[in-house]
Amino acid sequence: MEGFIRGLNRLVKLMGSKPDVHVNVQQAQRQQIRLSSSLSNIKLSGIKVKLAVMSGKGGVGKSLVTASLATGFALRGLKVGILDADIYGPTIPKLFGLVGSPLYYDDKRDLIIPANGPLNIKIVSIDFLLPSEDTAVIWRGVLVGKAIEDFLSKVDWGNLDVMLIDLPPGTGDAPLTVAQALSGQLTGSIVVSAPGDVSGRIVKRAIDFSRKVKVPVIGVIENMCCFTCPDTGKTYYIFGEPEGKRIAEAANVPFLGEIPLDPRISEANNQGIPFLLKYPDIEASKRVLAVVDELIGRLKDKLTGQAVKREIRLMKLPGEEEEESGEENRTSSS
Repeated sequence: MEGFIRGLNRLVKLMGSKPDVHVNVQQAQRQQIRLSSSLSNIKLSGIKVKLAVMSGKGGVGKSLVTASLATGFALRGLKVGILDADIYGPTIPKLFGLVGSPLYYDDKRDLIIPANGPLNIKIVSIDFLLPSEDTAVIWRGVLVGKAIEDFLSKVDWGNLDVMLIDLPPGTGDAPLTVAQALSGQLTGSIVVSAPGDVSGRIVKRAIDFSRKVKVPVIGVIENMCCFTCPDTGKTYYIFGEPEGKRIAEAANVPFLGEIPLDPRISEANNQGIPFLLKYPDIEASKRVLAVVDELIGRLKDKLTGQAVKREIRLMKLPGEEEEESGEENRTSSS
């Protein structure tokens, strides 16, 4: 594939053989022209719902929320994909236990093949293309935009019910590239907040950005809202009183819900297992699934077909699959 993949391969070879890598600024300017002219050509007609997950600042757990929503949608039987657009700090592969997994390139079709995560969630991330976990991506905005453009247009996403785009913090090049590339196609944005006045002020800017680029704000999710002591049942607001609901009401956008702190979430993250799969009965998992169910209800017009009604069960007793298939056969024959 001309552009990003081949260019990255050449860059990796250079990094392996020379201590310094020099970038031709004039070439970068020509890339910007090509990027701008091709943005409007990106069509993702096989994807029913496209949601950008964003925040005004780092440290609010935006990638964790993205991964959790994706897992929740998949548990509800939807076909899900994640585009990790956080080029400088990709974390989605870690959250799904896919660090070190390769991305394959089909040169006959000129397409990147996504990695397959738990529940068949399709995932594309720059992390899959880096030579090691310690490798820093030192790119200017033009190259970041080109990478995101290729991840959108040069990936075999297939038919999906939901694509979640994990945007980097802030309102810079990457969010703007996605908004321009999918102009008129993005279903909306989900803004992630955290308790505290500082986070709240920045979240307002994320909402303002979404509106200015004409992307509907689907709602606000407050992460790390509180901690409930398992011994006493008392709730502590470790980072301050929750601000998400107040901000959402002031901005006249829906408030989707809160996700509490739980040490088991961090444990599952470190193991590369979505906490909804490892600890499906904890309060945080129930809150995420409640948000997912609300989103499915709000987006039911776009999510047509049986996929919305189907639900994946994590465990089945012996003989259950045979009984279910027997019932389906009897139903179809009648």
